[in-house]
Amino acid sequence: MTAGRLQKLADAAGLIREWEDSEERPQRLSSATQRELLTRLGYPADSTEAIEASLERLRGPTSPRQWPPLITAERGIATDLPSPLPPGTELTLHLEQGDLLHDRLDKRGRLPPVGVAGYHRLRIAEAELTLAVAPARCFTVADACGSTAPRLWGMAVQLYALRRPGDGGIGDTRSLDLFARHAAEAGAAALAVSPMHAMFSADVTHYSPYSPSSRLLYQGLHAAPEALLGEASVTKAIERSGLSETLAQLETDELLDWPRAARAKLAWLRELHEDLTQREDDQAQQARQALSDFRERSGATLENHCRFEALMQHLGERDWHRWPTALRDPASTEVARFAEEQAHEVDFHAFLQWLASEGLARAQASVREAGMQVGLIADLAVGADAAGSQAWSRQAEMLEGLSIGAPPDTFNVHGQDWGLAPFSPQGLVRSGFRSFIDMLRAGFAHAGGLRIDHVLGLMRLWLVPHGTAPAEGGYVRYPLDDLLRLVALESWRHRAIVIGEDLGTVPPGLRDRLAACGILGTRVLWFERNDEDEFLPPSQWTPNAVATTSTHDLPTLAGWWAGRDIEWRSRFGLLAAGQDARSEQAARREDRARLARTLGLLDSHATASALEAADLETSKVLDACARQLGLTPSPLTLLPVEDALGLEEQANLPGTLDEHPNWRRRLPGDSERLLSSPEVSQRLAALAEARREARHDAQGGGHDE
Repeated sequence: MTAGRLQKLADAAGLIREWEDSEERPQRLSSATQRELLTRLGYPADSTEAIEASLERLRGPTSPRQWPPLITAERGIATDLPSPLPPGTELTLHLEQGDLLHDRLDKRGRLPPVGVAGYHRLRIAEAELTLAVAPARCFTVADACGSTAPRLWGMAVQLYALRRPGDGGIGDTRSLDLFARHAAEAGAAALAVSPMHAMFSADVTHYSPYSPSSRLLYQGLHAAPEALLGEASVTKAIERSGLSETLAQLETDELLDWPRAARAKLAWLRELHEDLTQREDDQAQQARQALSDFRERSGATLENHCRFEALMQHLGERDWHRWPTALRDPASTEVARFAEEQAHEVDFHAFLQWLASEGLARAQASVREAGMQVGLIADLAVGADAAGSQAWSRQAEMLEGLSIGAPPDTFNVHGQDWGLAPFSPQGLVRSGFRSFIDMLRAGFAHAGGLRIDHVLGLMRLWLVPHGTAPAEGGYVRYPLDDLLRLVALESWRHRAIVIGEDLGTVPPGLRDRLAACGILGTRVLWFERNDEDEFLPPSQWTPNAVATTSTHDLPTLAGWWAGRDIEWRSRFGLLAAGQDARSEQAARREDRARLARTLGLLDSHATASALEAADLETSKVLDACARQLGLTPSPLTLLPVEDALGLEEQANLPGTLDEHPNWRRRLPGDSERLLSSPEVSQRLAALAEARREARHDAQGGGHDE
């Protein structure tokens, strides 16, 4: 009896008790793991009484008074209500656009179809709530360029890696603007950028862009205030800080010294803020007014983050869970009193957000003006640090005691624990998806597209209880239909495309759902192979995904060709059981031959079964891969800047922390001239030509109407 009730509770709470692993082998969630996960989800299951009490808490609403504050619908389709009401029940719908509609539930007790997308106010029975009506799909590449057969290309870059004179050692929004314009001149329609989420200004040793403090705001260290406050003001601030020589030296470093560069930049930014608050000239007054307007528009989301940053600085403690009890609640009177007493410090953090936000907005406007049809593509990390401001300010929507990870698979035999705080599925519903919507809006705000990291998380996430091994976690289901509708609605409101990183253990049917919703998947050269392990020709790549040569977590083209990634993984013990560097390099020689055959580079060695790296010029391989990418039917191909330049080292090596210089590599040249060499220009021109060929073939030799 208890076992059956436990299963019922697990199903009601969203646990996935059976699934297939990366090798398509069936897996089951043990009863012990079910009980552990349920307890962490807030539904104790250690006794029959506890299970019954938890089931009662999970009962759906029985009256309109218990309905959530927001429900979603698809435009033009009738919608079921959270709990039944009699057919013919009267309702009033106040459209976001201003119209007031009166109607009744249909014969099946459903909301009648609504033909206008938006966030509308629904009044029915005893309920008043938001009805989010979404288009059937997202804004797409075809919508962005007005083509029935889009074949655009773009690049991908790590923002921190960009260089320009005067950047102080950290890539910023001005560098981004300069590089993006340069890419636009070469014909790029898009530029995918590493996450720009807010980090911890009081702990600059924590700098992975995929482990942010908050996905609702931006990384202040990427700010370039010259455009807003003038070169002279910035120069004077740097001089007053006494850091001119330090900044100049940091700019020349091959690797980004995050702690040193961040402390130096924050120091002169504080001088700049101090100067702005004290000056009384027209420029300063206008800037202060603009900052004040920004704070008012941004509301509680910005205010809470700035208070968090000031509290963290004041207390000297990174993890808010260890703060005094009263300060753990962002709505407490003690937090409000602190904000009044430290108003200047709170304002400084708002100043950083204003600079970063305005810089991103200027960069997007600039690249669109330069001719990019999509422009910047922002990156949305899969989670936020449990110690960060988002977890502190939105506690009711986050899960405590669990972190996001991945189950064991072929590449990570022990599974993964990413240490990121997940949303609570029930908390999202109870809050009206507030944080999810705010997060989407922050990502879309200054971009023409949004890449959703680990988009599989819209359907399910592997959650690991704190203190246990990743393999002891389990999948938890999320409200996929609601989340997809909200993504589509925000995509159209911002007229921005959506890309989902759908690599890894993909649930059956999810890719079809994403494609139907207009979300592009991600296909990477290394994984596009047939059953014989041969690399696929361009024609066999899917048209429902972005095509790319690599990602930040994978080897670059030149690094893969040289076997550099094998050297790194061998050095740090990251090879799977039964593997060693020698066997992996032997397998790589065979893989080189496979790739060379697909690329048409083995004309005189058609029967070759293995290739040394020196057997073919790396530049020829890079050129052929770029062309391969361009000939795919993907509506958008993205070439990482490392592969345009032929760099060997990858941005991040999963499974390492300080051993490998993750998120620290800077590019070998100024943003304005990075793509100017004849070799790189020729490579990008070949990619552009291949895209034109692919478009011509897709149109059957015809033209767009």
